[in-house]
Amino acid sequence: MSAAAGSGPTICPTLLYRDAKAAIALLTEGFGFTEVAVHEDAAGVVQHAELAYGNGVVMLGSAGRAGVFARAMKDAGPTGIYVAVDDVDAHHRRAERYGVQILMPPTDQDYGARDYLARDGEGNLWSFGTYVPGTAG
Repeated sequence: MSAAAGSGPTICPTLLYRDAKAAIALLTEGFGFTEVAVHEDAAGVVQHAELAYGNGVVMLGSAGRAGVFARAMKDAGPTGIYVAVDDVDAHHRRAERYGVQILMPPTDQDYGARDYLARDGEGNLWSFGTYVPGTAG
């Protein structure tokens, strides 16, 4: 099915983790993502996973695998990902309960949004806030 058919998101951040299973646990239990698919090889290495939040999806896998994408990402540094949420404070409390490293607590921004900033176990930055990209205002 083509992206034009509108069956899902057309942009999906993709991350490779040294410990993909720990990343999946943090994203689902700490940040409230829903596991859509997890594909492991015979040795239990996560080859590909899809986790959803709202109408967005993040794809991830295990670092150190073979293939063009894995080789190109080999020396990639941490990345930053933004996720729009309805209730920033409730989302923040969930992440705190899970033990996520919080870099900035929920904060009202000058442009009208409220957001917080966290770091996952492998250094990626996750921002959660009320701003919805692509909307007027």
